[in-house]
Amino acid sequence: MAISTYSELKSSIADFLNRSDLTAAIETFIDLAESQMNRDIRHWEMENLVSGQQSQGDKYMQVPADWLETIRFQVTTGNISVLELASMASLADKRQNSNDQTGTPRFYSHVRGEFELFPTPDEDTDFELLYYQKIPALSDSNTTNWLLSYAPDVYLYGSLLHSAPYLKEDERVQVWAQLYSAAVVQLNAQSERVKNSGSGIRLNIRGLG
Repeated sequence: MAISTYSELKSSIADFLNRSDLTAAIETFIDLAESQMNRDIRHWEMENLVSGQQSQGDKYMQVPADWLETIRFQVTTGNISVLELASMASLADKRQNSNDQTGTPRFYSHVRGEFELFPTPDEDTDFELLYYQKIPALSDSNTTNWLLSYAPDVYLYGSLLHSAPYLKEDERVQVWAQLYSAAVVQLNAQSERVKNSGSGIRLNIRGLG
């Protein structure tokens, strides 16, 4: 059976489990699998490029809602400069030692789900953020995404892995885990080959937030 839509994925999971009474539970298995895949997969299809402007005097910047991990964060006002990631403690020390100077930001840290910039911008400043975004979650209204189209085995085995504890089938955990892990390793490796070969990578550009 082909697996190209949310409905087909749910049907395939039910077929593998040989169960017809798990409709709601299967949706939960898929949700749990998506959470794990967002931690495990780093593929070029997840790369997104956004730009925005930070107001003068505002040291905190909102992180995009679908942000998973920063690849590159840079100032684009004037000469382009890449911001360096610093720990919260290091950033606090820099701010204290400089008497909280303002200027063109050179460092950033993660604070309360936001980016904290240092120095605090002394003028309206343009930024560009390249990051890994979350895999678009499947639902009855969003019936497919790039991962289901490209690697349905990752979705299937990931969902089956999360079905085992629910069904108290501990002996199946290792089987599904091995199949899922192998599929993820191959997917991530394929992404690296594409990026290293210089194949075309398309990035969506939209405002921060």
